[in-house]
Parts: sequence; C-alpha cells; structure tokens
Amino acid sequence: MEEFLLPCLNKQLFGFDCLGCGAQRALVLVFQGDFFSAFKMYPAIYTILLLLAFLVVNLFIKFKKDWYVKAGLIILNAIIIVGAYAYKVSFLFN
Repeated sequence: MEEFLLPCLNKQLFGFDCLGCGAQRALVLVFQGDFFSAFKMYPAIYTILLLLAFLVVNLFIKFKKDWYVKAGLIILNAIIIVGAYAYKVSFLFN
C-alpha cells in the first residue's frame, strides 16, 4: 500500500518535512488498525477525520449553526497541525 503514497515535494526540494508530512502514512495506519502509531505519526489525523465525517453528514443533514462547528474543527485542526509541526521541528534544531 505504501508504494502508492505521494512523495512530499517540500521534503524532496528542501530536505525537511512540511506541515502535512505523515498524514498519508497515518491514514494507512488507521486503515490497518494501528491507531496509536497513526496518532504518533500525525496527531491531527483523528480531528481531520472527524471534520471530514461532519462535512459528509452535513451534506445530507443540515444543522443549525453548523458553520460554528466547521470553523471550530478547522481551527482545532490548524492548532494541532502547527503545534505538532513546531514540536517536530524543535527537535531538528536542537
């Protein structure tokens, strides 16, 4: 399965990970049932899946003030992604 993953262009060109590095591998780990390793690989994987699930459900079922839920999940994902990236990068420069 991993031979079908897209390579990170940022890593190939500049030599360091981007904000999305690990997301594909984490998704593969989720499908394989290795949930803890998926979280370690990319901590935002579960909140992204939650956001995607909410968006799919929201296509068929409209909620009152669904925009607030979407915005909240997007902000939460951004915080987790940037925080995890900062944590990962801090080890590279130490």
